[in-house]
Amino acid sequence: MRAAVLEALQKPLVVKDMPDPKCAPNGAIVRVEANGICRSDWHAWMGDWTWLGIAFAFPHVLGHEFAGVVEEVGKDIQNAKKGDRVVVPFSQGEGTCEFCRNGYSNICNTPLAPGFGYWGGYGRLVAVPFADFNLVPLPGDIDFVEAASMGCRFMTSFHGIVDRAQVKAGEWVAVHGCGGIGLSAIHVAAAIGANVIAVDLDDRKLELAKKVGANHVINAKSTDPVGAILDVTRGGAHVAVDALGIAATCRNSIMSLRKQGRHLQIGLTTSAEKGEISMPIDRIVLFELQMIGTFGMQSSHYPSMLQMVESRKLTPKAMVTSTIPLEKVSDTLAAMTNFENVGVTVINKY
Repeated sequence: MRAAVLEALQKPLVVKDMPDPKCAPNGAIVRVEANGICRSDWHAWMGDWTWLGIAFAFPHVLGHEFAGVVEEVGKDIQNAKKGDRVVVPFSQGEGTCEFCRNGYSNICNTPLAPGFGYWGGYGRLVAVPFADFNLVPLPGDIDFVEAASMGCRFMTSFHGIVDRAQVKAGEWVAVHGCGGIGLSAIHVAAAIGANVIAVDLDDRKLELAKKVGANHVINAKSTDPVGAILDVTRGGAHVAVDALGIAATCRNSIMSLRKQGRHLQIGLTTSAEKGEISMPIDRIVLFELQMIGTFGMQSSHYPSMLQMVESRKLTPKAMVTSTIPLEKVSDTLAAMTNFENVGVTVINKY
């Protein structure tokens, strides 16, 4: 199979032929038709998250936001067959741990994320483990590029906004950071009737934020975002989202909340923070603020999201700003270093 291969950290990926994966009895081989390029890929390429236990043996194939067609299934598979169109969640489960049994496969005790725990969608073929549990049927009127754009950022934001923060119509939601996660959170919150404020340093990203549903935008280069949010909302947001995982956006998110507000942490940290960010604890106590973490989304929750996409209440493809061949992946990753990317980039040529 052709793949964009990680042979060393922070070096351009090498596009070349690699051995085809083998199909396990409880797995499936998926022919990848599209794969989103996510900031999580950039973190991996940079060598971040060693404090989370992530380290690669080289060569390695990244990619965790993919959709495609089932090429082969193992002998134990009952719910998938060759030719099925599927989207593959990045937060996967093996089905038997206490969290999987209770409906929370996204926080399974066995880490199974493609592109991290095993080779992913930067290759033409992916061997998905526990396929009965980790493949989601893709409706025929959702194309592969749009499906790939949902594989991590969008589904993570959907789970965070809908299930974890439980955003309600009419509430004020402030989203700090308008990358793929932030834009997705804006779009989902707007679709369920919230009033959304988008914060970023880049006017291009703020323009896209308005297109996907933001009611107000704030450029934090020229305006104090906390003060502006407190003014617009007359006291603070009901929900504030840190979509980047850096110290400034995390603190601004918390400080922009009204009393009894909910802080939703979606972004993971970089090497600058190494998993630790100081927080205004006294304010959290005195304002009775809630701190909420969120990670991925269980495959069993995909149908509700996909139904909203089918009805066009959600249009994740609106955030896709470019499609590229494998050979351009390294350029996209490099641009992420300085936050130059706008919207979502998807590989659709292998």
